[in-house]
Amino acid sequence: MTKFISVPSRTKEILDQYGIRAKKGYGQNFLVDPVIVEKCAQMSHPEGAVIEIGPGIGSLTEQLARYARFVCAYEIDERLIPVLKDVLSAYDNIEVIHKDFLTEDLDAKAAELKKQYGTVSVCANLPYYITSQILFRIFECQDISCITVMVQKEVGERFAAKPGSAEYSALSCEGQYLYDVKKLFTVPGRSFNPSPNVDSVIIQFVRRDTEETPEEIRSFFALVRGCFKQRRKTIYNNLKEYLQDAEKASEALQKAGIDPSRRAQEMTTDEIRKIFEVLK
Repeated sequence: MTKFISVPSRTKEILDQYGIRAKKGYGQNFLVDPVIVEKCAQMSHPEGAVIEIGPGIGSLTEQLARYARFVCAYEIDERLIPVLKDVLSAYDNIEVIHKDFLTEDLDAKAAELKKQYGTVSVCANLPYYITSQILFRIFECQDISCITVMVQKEVGERFAAKPGSAEYSALSCEGQYLYDVKKLFTVPGRSFNPSPNVDSVIIQFVRRDTEETPEEIRSFFALVRGCFKQRRKTIYNNLKEYLQDAEKASEALQKAGIDPSRRAQEMTTDEIRKIFEVLK
């Protein structure tokens, strides 16, 4: 039987065969722990279609294809497209798209996959340098019911952070507003090639039922990011800059019952939501 891609010796063989080395610019670290890779795939709710971002040489993609009905993988590095085509040739339920995931019409793609396969989830080992941007984009997509991602440990801790803590951020606020968030397990640096200096964690987001439209969610998230833009500034100063209207900002905070001298970092999602409802 052919060894799984995530077995260290098989990974080395593929990298050597194609002359591939990890690109720092793309935040590439190839997973070389078959137990963790399979466990991640199994726990990702792969009943229907799964979207993967940054498949690399296909370690996780291979395992997702074993459990999911369909895998749609976005790879930005053109060097890896022929590699993926070759090493994953045994699977007929994988689509590799050579594209920057952030430029994709995700709403349209997810709706198409949901119609065909029933459910859509995301499972990915996210590049450290662009984790937040990718997650912000996924959060906005209503048809994605579950997100299972491997992220840098300190980033993962932000998701469960509470208001007032140093880790609490716009990412915490958005994630907790739409999802039940839990940490599945820690992934040591030695599970990657090359090995990063920090550990990672696998975080899972399961979407709560909401009647809000994608447009309303995007508008609320835009406000959240505006409120957190300058962490040291008060909510009034950030809101004033976001609205470009000092009087409107002051009036909104008054109507929402929010002290203008507070900072967003101290506020719950519900409190920021009150500001949003007033502005709406």
